[in-house]
Amino acid sequence: MTTPPKPRGRQFFANPGPTNIPDSVLRAMDRPSIDFNDPDFVEVYDAAFAGVKRVLGTTQHLFMYNASGHGAWEASLTNLLSPGDTILVLDTGFFSDEWALMARSHGLEVRMLTADWRRGVDIAELRSVLAADTGHAIKAVCVVHNETATGMMLPLDAIRAEIDAAGHPALYLADTISSLGSLDFQMDAWKIDCVVGGSQKGLMLPTGMSFTGVSDKAMAAHARATLKRYYFDWTLMAKRATKSFIGTLPVNIFYGLRESIRLIEEEGLDNVVARHHRLGEATRRAVQVWSANNGPQLYCTNPTRYSDSVTAILMPDGHDPDALRRIARQRFNVSLGGGLGKLNGKVFRIGHLGDLNEPMLLGALAAVEMALRIGGVPHGRGGVDAAMDYLAG
Repeated sequence: MTTPPKPRGRQFFANPGPTNIPDSVLRAMDRPSIDFNDPDFVEVYDAAFAGVKRVLGTTQHLFMYNASGHGAWEASLTNLLSPGDTILVLDTGFFSDEWALMARSHGLEVRMLTADWRRGVDIAELRSVLAADTGHAIKAVCVVHNETATGMMLPLDAIRAEIDAAGHPALYLADTISSLGSLDFQMDAWKIDCVVGGSQKGLMLPTGMSFTGVSDKAMAAHARATLKRYYFDWTLMAKRATKSFIGTLPVNIFYGLRESIRLIEEEGLDNVVARHHRLGEATRRAVQVWSANNGPQLYCTNPTRYSDSVTAILMPDGHDPDALRRIARQRFNVSLGGGLGKLNGKVFRIGHLGDLNEPMLLGALAAVEMALRIGGVPHGRGGVDAAMDYLAG
């Protein structure tokens, strides 16, 4: 069997995370080691730390970790809860399941507000569940803002309204790993008590740093929480000179983080959100054309829940999404995301978040349309034209 030649040119990276790293961020990180107690670095740290709080929309507390987003998940649970506590997780897909699995491993009781992954959870049902919890056994409501596996977002402000309407004191935890720096997010305005975020998506950095934004209410709960912790312990972190990190700081990432914050604020957060919506809508319009002739379809069937950072695409029966991804990568040097969990082998995903513009997206969409043709996948022709018409208009 002949090995296909390695494709030339720059790879079009259309994964939903990690994402493209801007050249200026790469250059900012390309520097020799420096003592993290050096005053020159402390200045960089302080600027980046303050910038993350601005992107989160908070004036409250922030803790950062040498860890992926899963580490920040663990920090959110172990710092706020005690063995045997009950949490309510809104079912959104693979990542809500993973968060629930982690909670169970720590001895927490998990209730799931189940949902059709293609339509999304009925938020009005949340008020009923919380109102019925008259003993306030539920200590936290956990929500994945943007479910990367299914291409669906949940309206966090509406969820906050249902919690308030029920008069329930539960903490409100939100995973923003694939939404922060891409979708509208306002921690303080929406009264979110703990926000989980990561470096490798909307913040346009390498994987390996995560963080939690924490409200004053959550800090009070932390003082009562008894789950075992050390590396992620907010009390220990607050005693450090840097107010975060147990152990060595990821110095070079902070130089990149300062630059990524500069890029976001140079564009303007509102403009960043608008750009992501524009690119997400162009992608959806292409898929809607491809869906003709029993072709690939948008996995999310609820237009009010469409994600503006990632689109999950359901392949027709009998056709392998991973074979399509191989064609795109080997023939056209375009990297697409695969299915996760029970969607493995059923969907592929196009990420349209982070450092991305119209020509980059159109290149990825063109590669997908060619791969559909090469792979013999039934589809409607002209998806890229539909995306171009929308973007040009």
